[in-house]
Amino acid sequence: MEQLSFRPVTPPEAVLARFEVCRTRDVEEARHWGEKIFCENHICNLDSKSPLNTRIFYRKVGGIGIGRMSYGANVTIKPDVLDTFALIQMPIRGQEKIDIGGQSVLCNPRQGAVINPVSRSVFNHEADTEKLIIRVERNLLDRHCQQLLGRTLRHTVEFEPNMPLYTEAGARWLRMIGWVYDCLSVEDELSPLIASQMESGLITMLLTNQPHSYSQELCAEGPSLAPSFVKRVERYIEDHAHEPISIVDMAEHAGVSSRSLFTGFRRYRNTSPMTYLKEIRLRRVNEELRKLSPGSDTVTAVAFRWGFSHLGHFTTDYKRRFGESPSETLAK
Repeated sequence: MEQLSFRPVTPPEAVLARFEVCRTRDVEEARHWGEKIFCENHICNLDSKSPLNTRIFYRKVGGIGIGRMSYGANVTIKPDVLDTFALIQMPIRGQEKIDIGGQSVLCNPRQGAVINPVSRSVFNHEADTEKLIIRVERNLLDRHCQQLLGRTLRHTVEFEPNMPLYTEAGARWLRMIGWVYDCLSVEDELSPLIASQMESGLITMLLTNQPHSYSQELCAEGPSLAPSFVKRVERYIEDHAHEPISIVDMAEHAGVSSRSLFTGFRRYRNTSPMTYLKEIRLRRVNEELRKLSPGSDTVTAVAFRWGFSHLGHFTTDYKRRFGESPSETLAK
């Protein structure tokens, strides 16, 4: 089998070598580690003559998990729906057939796969296969996509399952992950700044290279051609989201009529100024809840602080946006 055009400085056998989390011949222990890193799953060894020899190397950076793994045997893995994260798989040798939401993808060194949070999947992993894995939190994907679009998403990002690695887009993606795997293989500690850049760069590369439900809109030129008053109001909202802002305040700051303001946001951002304000406030609530320790403050207090007086509506909007309740975020 042709080798993946994955060319890190670190040799393939040394990628994440210092971050081995599992080495076992026991099916149940392998299943346990799959559950710990990913989700509930069932593993079946299809060939009794080829004993299982599972090895997993894994490291987390923010909302991203980077790994390398193999099973050493012909196995079938049936995971639950991933739900809170998307999973990217790229064999560096061998091959793996994955059924994803009714679609079949044959993964090999020239073809990776993306398993969406909402998709059911079954993995048929061949004995001589070793693969790179990247786990990306669903909330992180949606947040980055939303920032690129400049508006609230109607539904979570869903990628095409097939990820060709022999195309120009595939080459760009491989250069990015080559850098990521190199850094994580040799650096024991990463500064918060480097970790943040790594997380942001990898997600942006994924969103701009792998086709998904918002690709067409991301490629459109409309948002980048927005008039200056729309961008001025966006900055005003970002700076004053903690204050009681009205449409009149926004229009006066931009020097345009309220009607022009609505028209500009609808045409160039596919949203309204007040919806944009609500999105910024939801994001700020999420950021604040993540920083708080359980018991140090209440969801209600944080919500009120950011202008959400109707807790029922706030909770519904928050859960739709982040995939979990405010109290679940606070408890993490």
